[in-house]
Amino acid sequence: MKYLNAADVLPKELLNELSIYVNGQLLYVPSREQKKSWGSNSGSRQYYEQRNNKIVALYGKGICIDELCEEFHLSYDTIRKIIKTNL
Repeated sequence: MKYLNAADVLPKELLNELSIYVNGQLLYVPSREQKKSWGSNSGSRQYYEQRNNKIVALYGKGICIDELCEEFHLSYDTIRKIIKTNL
């Protein structure tokens, strides 16, 4: 993140008002853009949702948790959590 000198980018009136609250300190101004949810850029969220839906579907067809652990290379507790969360 690049720092800007407030005196270079803000009107003098606003700079004077801000200096009342944060005189000489660093101030972070958050972006106006909406923050994206985890995995939305990389596709990770979609991948894990599809995987978890497949696990739940197979469990619903009678596949036992031990077999799902082997197929998806996940721990027993992780498979249980996925099933519990998505049922």
